Amino acid sequence: MTTTLERETRPVQPKRVNEIRVMVGGQGGDGTLTVISLLARCLKLIGLHTYDARNVLSRIRGGHADGVLRGSVNRVLCSGDALDALVAFDEEAVEVGSPLLEADGVVIFDSSRGPLKKRLPPGVQVYQSKLSDLAGTQLKKTLLKNTISFAILSRALGLKQELVERVVRERYQRKGGEVLEGNMAALQIGFRLADEIGVAAHYSIPEGAENGSLQVVGDEAIGIGFIVGGGRFYAGYPITPASEVLDYLSVNLPKFGGAAIQAEDEISAINMAIGAAVAGVRSMTATSGPGQDLMTEGLGQAAEAEIPVVIVDVQRSGPSTGMPTKHEQSDLNHVVFAGHGDFPRLVIAPADVTDCFYLTIDALNLAEKYQLPVFILIDQALAQNSQSVPPFDLSKVRVERGKLLSQTELDSLPVYKRYEFSSDGISRRTVPGMSGGFSQITGNEHNEWGMVSVNTENREKMMRKRMLKVELAKTEMPRARFYGSQDAKIGFVSFGSNVGPILEAMDILAAKNLPTKFLLVRSLHPLHEDELAQFLDSVDTAFVVECNLSGQLAGLIRREVGFANKIFGINRFDGHSFRPHEIAQRVLEELGPKTGGNSRNA
Repeated sequence: MTTTLERETRPVQPKRVNEIRVMVGGQGGDGTLTVISLLARCLKLIGLHTYDARNVLSRIRGGHADGVLRGSVNRVLCSGDALDALVAFDEEAVEVGSPLLEADGVVIFDSSRGPLKKRLPPGVQVYQSKLSDLAGTQLKKTLLKNTISFAILSRALGLKQELVERVVRERYQRKGGEVLEGNMAALQIGFRLADEIGVAAHYSIPEGAENGSLQVVGDEAIGIGFIVGGGRFYAGYPITPASEVLDYLSVNLPKFGGAAIQAEDEISAINMAIGAAVAGVRSMTATSGPGQDLMTEGLGQAAEAEIPVVIVDVQRSGPSTGMPTKHEQSDLNHVVFAGHGDFPRLVIAPADVTDCFYLTIDALNLAEKYQLPVFILIDQALAQNSQSVPPFDLSKVRVERGKLLSQTELDSLPVYKRYEFSSDGISRRTVPGMSGGFSQITGNEHNEWGMVSVNTENREKMMRKRMLKVELAKTEMPRARFYGSQDAKIGFVSFGSNVGPILEAMDILAAKNLPTKFLLVRSLHPLHEDELAQFLDSVDTAFVVECNLSGQLAGLIRREVGFANKIFGINRFDGHSFRPHEIAQRVLEELGPKTGGNSRNA
């Protein structure tokens, strides 16, 4: 049943830890993410907060795939720097995961294709057995190796067997029959195998009561926020990594009287959303870079005709098809500047799952109040990595529909002009079918009535009217979050899912007696120049951290705020998120010998 161990098992004294970090890796289709989700459920039930990250290819089977889970007594917003345990279904997974292993880490290896070849440091404990062969011969289904490995992993992590059995049973109870029986049988095989190969409890994880948190990915949180915020029409086309928004709303939006439609392409999706908005329904679409390219003309139409619509852009590695399943933050310039002509739009940037919920509601309110397109800009890591978060507080939700007239309000007007000039740039609007209303919609320049016009005076007034709304909306756009020491002279500026790695990099630098502070920007267009200027004025050096090559956020800040001499970019664009130590090391290298680094300018 088992292979010879690479090294003899050693007597183990469980190490007390406040967090645990695990990678499960193999080929696409090996069920790596299933093991991660089962473990996440176990850790949640004993009171830990969790964060998981996925690394998969754009295919159903084959190619390396892995998932990383971090469980902690504290809330965590990234997968961290190191691993305590690695479950590897092939040699490639060991090559990927072993550089991150702690010196006393644990490896569980499927040796069905032969014993582990890679030599690991002597402190790493390796448990290996023919998991795939065992699942195939005893259970007639090699995929059940993942449940066998989960049993062995749970033993190494010191989790109680009854907890593990409960989680597996709950996971497959709904499917029942052979699925449930097969996984429960695989679990028992795994426990027996763990005894045979001498798997010990290497860790002692604190146990408490379930903390009541939700385990949610950003895409789902946006879907929840859309429903709670009164959204009732969604149109989208499947595209990684935005598809989970469509998946969630397709199942759940109809329960609340709404409709979620899979369009034939992204052009149709945004036009459907615009049509629903004209009819008075709160509407949204979501896509990623290639789809956003196709939506750009519709974006201009919505802005010209002053139609409220929310567009979620989930960034991935580009350009073109790029790397569909990989992380990047390179659509910032697109959503801020794309489109011919000058027209208004707003861009907000959630930083965590909680933000995804609340800022989606804000986006719906802003879109209707100011009658323009609003972008929610997130990234692959935020969209698809799950976080445990407190339950959303529905008492904080406010639905503001702006100058949408009721029939009574419309009847009281001596005359109604859809695009009437006003001091705030916002005209009153109606929906088709209202008596005395007007529903002329055009992408051409138009007068107050909505009739096509090329009059120069009208054109100038209409342009200024539309653009005025951006400045007025700024007062309601999400403010930045500040972290760190007010007196620090080294600062970070960033957006999106970089928040977790930066906060932990700050801890690393603080341990080296290097205090820092951090401004997390959540409104990208328009920028809050005042808070950025104040922050940049207070530091000697500002590191702008972003996942793109060209430094798009840094460029936007230089253009809109200044302080170019203080701004240094820390950029990553290989398809992966930052790790805390990478950010800290880049700071030390830039600042030079006084901080223990090697300045590239020295």
